[in-house]
Amino acid sequence: MAAGEEQSREYLRRHRLPELLHRLGALLLFHRPERPREFLIQVLERVKAGRRAEGEYPFLMDEANVDAMFGLLDVLGQGYIRPAQYREALKTLGLSTEDLELEDDVEITLDVFKKGIFAASLTSLKT
Repeated sequence: MAAGEEQSREYLRRHRLPELLHRLGALLLFHRPERPREFLIQVLERVKAGRRAEGEYPFLMDEANVDAMFGLLDVLGQGYIRPAQYREALKTLGLSTEDLELEDDVEITLDVFKKGIFAASLTSLKT
């Protein structure tokens, strides 16, 4: 790999730009605004304000959506899902699983799932 290409990849990784662009694309597809450029500007302004603790971060999913997603994953209605399902849910939403440390025998409850989704959403927007 050429030095310039390696530096470019490191730059993208360090600033987590692929995750940010994926997240912005997901927000666009979820909301389908009439004026997408203005929408993106507003989202980025909210992210900037959220970094300064002056506002809230824009989320793709609200609590009802997260509840529904958990219900789809917990097909047997056991009240929990497995870490592999949790990781896949995060990946599906374009959220990082990099810092996720879970043993394979852990049971992820709805409450843990919600907190994790919202925390991962915040992390993906803050970087």
